[in-house]
Amino acid sequence: MSFDIGSIRNIALIGGGRSGKTTLADAMLFNAKAIDRIGKIDEGTTTTDYEPEEIGRTISISSALAFCDWKGFRLNIIDTPGYINFIEDSKACLSVADSAVVLVSAMTGVKAETEQVWKAADNYGLPRLVFVSKMDRENADFAKAVSSVEKSYGVSTVALTVPAGSGAEFEGVIDAVNMKFIKGTAASDIPDALKPLADEYRTKLIEKVAETDDSLLEKYLEGEELSSSDINKGLKDGALSRKFVPLLCGSSVSNIGIAQMLDSVLSCLPSPAERDTVSPVKAKNAAGEDIIIKSDENGPLAVRVFKTIADPFAGKLTLFRVFSGSLKADSNIYNTARDVKEKLGNIFYLQGKAHHPAQKVGPGGIAAVAKLKGTLTGDTLCDASKPVLFEPLRFSDPMISYAIEPKSRGDEDKVSTGLQRLLEEDPTLKFTRDAETKDMILSGMGQVHLEVILEKLKRKFGTEVIMKAPKIPYRETIRASAQSQGKYKKQSGGKGQFGDCWIRIEPLPRGTGFEFVNSIVGGAIPRSYIPAVEKGIIEAMSHGIYAGYPMVDLRASVYDGSYHTVDSSEMAFKIAGSFAIKKAVSMAKPVLLEPIVRVEITVPDEFMGSIMGDLNSRRGKVQGVEQSGDNQKVVALVPMAEMLTYANQLNAITSSRGIYTMAASHYEEVPAHIAQKIIDERAKTGEEEE
Repeated sequence: MSFDIGSIRNIALIGGGRSGKTTLADAMLFNAKAIDRIGKIDEGTTTTDYEPEEIGRTISISSALAFCDWKGFRLNIIDTPGYINFIEDSKACLSVADSAVVLVSAMTGVKAETEQVWKAADNYGLPRLVFVSKMDRENADFAKAVSSVEKSYGVSTVALTVPAGSGAEFEGVIDAVNMKFIKGTAASDIPDALKPLADEYRTKLIEKVAETDDSLLEKYLEGEELSSSDINKGLKDGALSRKFVPLLCGSSVSNIGIAQMLDSVLSCLPSPAERDTVSPVKAKNAAGEDIIIKSDENGPLAVRVFKTIADPFAGKLTLFRVFSGSLKADSNIYNTARDVKEKLGNIFYLQGKAHHPAQKVGPGGIAAVAKLKGTLTGDTLCDASKPVLFEPLRFSDPMISYAIEPKSRGDEDKVSTGLQRLLEEDPTLKFTRDAETKDMILSGMGQVHLEVILEKLKRKFGTEVIMKAPKIPYRETIRASAQSQGKYKKQSGGKGQFGDCWIRIEPLPRGTGFEFVNSIVGGAIPRSYIPAVEKGIIEAMSHGIYAGYPMVDLRASVYDGSYHTVDSSEMAFKIAGSFAIKKAVSMAKPVLLEPIVRVEITVPDEFMGSIMGDLNSRRGKVQGVEQSGDNQKVVALVPMAEMLTYANQLNAITSSRGIYTMAASHYEEVPAHIAQKIIDERAKTGEEEE
């Protein structure tokens, strides 16, 4: 069925983990008769959570698409993950949505991680509405949930539906727009007992609507009643301009309030054409100039790729949104981001994991295509004769790293190949080999993220790995100056070996690195042998002298020595340089350095005491604290060794309501008692390897 551009709504369901997004998606599909029953998370029967890793954990790990038709409108629904480990996927999905439905649990209110996707929606200028879910659960509190939305996001809300009771006493919702009582899916007059509540919220709604337009305000102040068309226009104007956020409530499991939410998506949120006015989509043309992309079927083709799914059998699945023009099956297309041409095969709409063929996708369409060879997430597809380029999607850097090794010997290539395929699917994943430690390092957004990736690696590519904490990149340096002689003399018949040098070492400021100075005068060592002395010093430093870690932040000056006209060689002076630096370091008060990371932790106020205590136990130094809505943001400097599994502890302390970011900062000296443990452990590891 073909839909006019004005009859399309592209909405992303966003919110914290377990706020009810996936069940709401099913309830929407059920009401629109796209599916015949609402699935259950704990039974693994929902439409948009279909990956085995999601079913096993009963959480959304990856975004998924669905669609339905409601009252002559096509709704393209993007169900996004809510857990912090997978939040970057949600942000990417917002790049192709025209609006967002924000889920807030009536039991917990706004979660810290929701702030990230709310800000991403702000960055794309997306209008949104809020759905307070789980009103039928114990401890549901509508007023508290609404307050947390307004306080956390600094917005004004207007309630379109209000709960009648909560928890076990949740009967239904009051429709404050049409002044009806909704019990189940049936509408009736508002009972007398609920009229005071209905009148209260109706008055608030009318006041908010009146403030959207001078003529409506004048009409309201003069005591005239606003018509239904006045109210609907005011609600849409207020939502699109983001003067306020429409708010509804209900229960997806009980299918209460869902039809009203669907109606509000149609009446309050923009079509792709309205999005052009509300928040124009920008790109660059062939000349690199900024242009506005309009939702025009006859305009230049402009397609954004927002997700890739790796499948070892079907190949890559590329998910995209058409912003302008029409994309046809079995056509040729140009990837501007990578300067490659692609041949399209079949195009299809996704209903969870089910494929529905499409011959053509016009502006506003969200669909998928298989087996594109060179296209990745964030790329732009267009007509080669009229190239356009969307701004690339930007993803946060990984926050946690683990060393991995295959369970079966000889599986290194298999592991590497599988992970490279998964890297195409997940831009937040990073896979490297540490040149210093030789470890295979897998980095991601959290431990759960990496565990999921390794489960996929086993399921999709048939190889298992062991995950271990990575080695910390400690460094060595000196605190004092020293000088020593390095002399290498070998005579065993025939030509011998002779090299002799005196060096002086001194500490440099942290982060300076290494300096080598040639202070030889009078030809005590021929100039041709000086580079060999430097090479010997550098090689000795790279393998570690004090504790087996690379040495940094010192200056080494060669100032004297001697040579033999026959027996001296570059090799002899290289060995002499190595001897000299080792002796000098032992006399220069060597110390161990550890990497320090800058951590920003955002948590609800009530967890601040626990977070501060935990940071102190990790040798953290708090740099500052600032208020962020209902949350506090703590900035601290903490040794990397103390932060390897911090995501797990933070979740335990805050019940998964805290989030953090981490970035390398600098190196600092390790306290002596800890340094000795590290040195002993390093020596033990070395013995075992031998």
